[in-house]
Amino acid sequence: MPSIEKNIEIIRQNLTNDLHLYLDVLEKMVNINSFTANITGINQLGDFTASIFKSLGFMSEAIPSNNPKFGNHIFLTREGSSNKSMAMISHLDTVFPPEEEIQNNFAWRVDGNRVYGPGTVDIKGGTVMILIVLETLRRYFPEIFSSITWIIALDATEEVLSNDFGKLLNDRLDSNTIACLVFEGGTPLSKKYPLVTARKGKANFKVLVEGRSAHAGNRHAQGANAIVQMSYTVQQIASLTDYEKLLTFNVGTIHGGSVVNRVPHFAEADVEMRTFSPEYFQEGVNKILALNGSSQVTSQDGFACKVEIKQLDQTDPWPRNTETDRLFEIWKETGQKLNMQIIPEERGGLSDGNLLWKYFPTLDGLGPVGNNAHCSERSPDGSKDQEYVLASSFVPKALLNVLGIVRLSTIQTDTQTGK
Repeated sequence: MPSIEKNIEIIRQNLTNDLHLYLDVLEKMVNINSFTANITGINQLGDFTASIFKSLGFMSEAIPSNNPKFGNHIFLTREGSSNKSMAMISHLDTVFPPEEEIQNNFAWRVDGNRVYGPGTVDIKGGTVMILIVLETLRRYFPEIFSSITWIIALDATEEVLSNDFGKLLNDRLDSNTIACLVFEGGTPLSKKYPLVTARKGKANFKVLVEGRSAHAGNRHAQGANAIVQMSYTVQQIASLTDYEKLLTFNVGTIHGGSVVNRVPHFAEADVEMRTFSPEYFQEGVNKILALNGSSQVTSQDGFACKVEIKQLDQTDPWPRNTETDRLFEIWKETGQKLNMQIIPEERGGLSDGNLLWKYFPTLDGLGPVGNNAHCSERSPDGSKDQEYVLASSFVPKALLNVLGIVRLSTIQTDTQTGK
């Protein structure tokens, strides 16, 4: 990259001068409520996002989600002159219903370096980062920009991780795809920039307990209390958590019974399991399903509660792997040229990267830096604060991503030509 170093400060200064324009775009996005279940808002944001990339030559395709309760996935494509392609992934949805935003007065607000609002870091700021990166590539590295086929993929349902988006994107990529870059927000660390190289997988389960009802006063002994049985079962599930294996089981909800003067005949619970390791993931699934049929509560005349555990879905873990590590090393070396310390991060939360890493080189956490994702509340004492993005993080992360892509493209070209 002989000509890049001398242009870095010019690019940095121009990006700094133009940052207010990009924040204006982000403000327009934040002002559109795009809660996952808000179909109108999701589609409005999708249309707006397609419009801002149109000047870069991107064609838009809207694909309805498999679930009719959700909005359209958006795929933006710009054909390049070579056979190389690169995917840039963000999502449209946030976790905040309109009523919650109003109740907590959660809206666009600038307070010094912090820019508050729904999705500022998760992940509308990431979509704006994609815009900054592509416009910078077009301006300063036009040959690379025009040679690569760019696919911007915007998931309408990332916050509920519907796997249909992953299949749709995988169907649009092929062996010429040199990277899938996920623009989830970065973690704030002093003088360090983490990039995501692994994520836990997740499996969801429904626990159903069938008991036998009886009058709580006159015939209590004839009942088999489903809630009491559930208390045994959830303790068994909780005991499967193994922190050494980073394997966790969380009993998230419990519901049962009907009225207090009746021995409850049913109870149900929702459970999620997470871990990084594919081996431990399957081990965890097997262990919780092995609790099917286990019963500790029986009526006086011998009726035993029945326990049924159903696996509802799963998203496989994204463990550390060779291809992700290769991309990370490129970004790490690029960061060294920018005096940025790039470190790997393994996150417990999921992203669309979980759906892609098996098939294509994938790197995550490329968005701007921020904090308090998924939080709309704030308190006077500062113990609770709303989601925000750091305005000062856009330019350094954009430079890192631009030069990382340039370096990746150069390495790929040298590999193909044998140089």
